[in-house]
Amino acid sequence: MRKTLIIARRELVGYFVSPLAYVIGALFLLACNFWFFHSIFHSGREASLRPLFESMAYLMVAALPLLTMRLISEELRSGTVELLMTAPVREAEVVVGKFLGVFGFFAALLTATVVPLILMLIYGRPDMGLVVMGYLGMILLGAMFAAVGIFASATTSYQLVSVIVAAAILSCMVFLPRVVVAYGAEPWNHMVVRFNAMTYFKDFASGFFDTRGVVFFVTLTVLFLYLSIKTLESRRWR
Repeated sequence: MRKTLIIARRELVGYFVSPLAYVIGALFLLACNFWFFHSIFHSGREASLRPLFESMAYLMVAALPLLTMRLISEELRSGTVELLMTAPVREAEVVVGKFLGVFGFFAALLTATVVPLILMLIYGRPDMGLVVMGYLGMILLGAMFAAVGIFASATTSYQLVSVIVAAAILSCMVFLPRVVVAYGAEPWNHMVVRFNAMTYFKDFASGFFDTRGVVFFVTLTVLFLYLSIKTLESRRWR
C-alpha cells in the first residue's frame, strides 16, 4: 500500500506542475460552465445543476483520455517501464497508484465546479439531494473513465493512440448506445440501453440513488484496472 501511495502522490504532483493538465482542466471547466449558464438562463427554465452534471459527463469523454494518455504510454516510450518491471513493485501497485493520481486531479476539477452551486445557493434554493447524488454520480463515472484511460495508455507507447483508443471505448459506452436505441431494431435497442453509461448516470444527475448504477460503474472500473494490470504483466514476459 505504501508503494501505491508513493506512485499516486508522484502522479498527482505531476499534474499540478504540468501546463498541459492546467490547459485541459481550464478548457473542461470553461466548457462546462458555458454549457450550464447557457442551459439555465432562459425564461421558464428550472434553476438546476443537472445541466452542469450532464455537460461534465459528455465532456469527460474527451478530457479523461487526455489526462490519462501519458500515465503508462510515456513509461513505455521512454523505457522507464523496464525499470518498474525490475523494481520491487508489482504491476497492481503501479496501475492503482497511477489511477489514484489521475482520480485525485479529477476530484480537484470537481471541486472547482462548486461556483455554480454557490451562485444557486445565493440566488435560489437548489435541491441538495440532487446535488449530492449528482456529485456521487460524477465520482463513479470519473473513476470508470479514468480506468478506461489507463487501460488504453497501457496498450501503446504512443500517447495519441492512447487518446484515440480511450475516446473510442468511452464513445461506445456513451454515444453509440443512443444511436442503437434510436435506430436499432428490437430487442437489440432494449438490450443495448443496459450498457449505456449515461442511462445510469442520469439517474444520479436527477437525484436518484440507483444501486444498479453503482454496480455498473464499480464493476467496469475494476475490470479495466484488472485489464491494465494484465497488460503490464504481459510485457514482463516479452
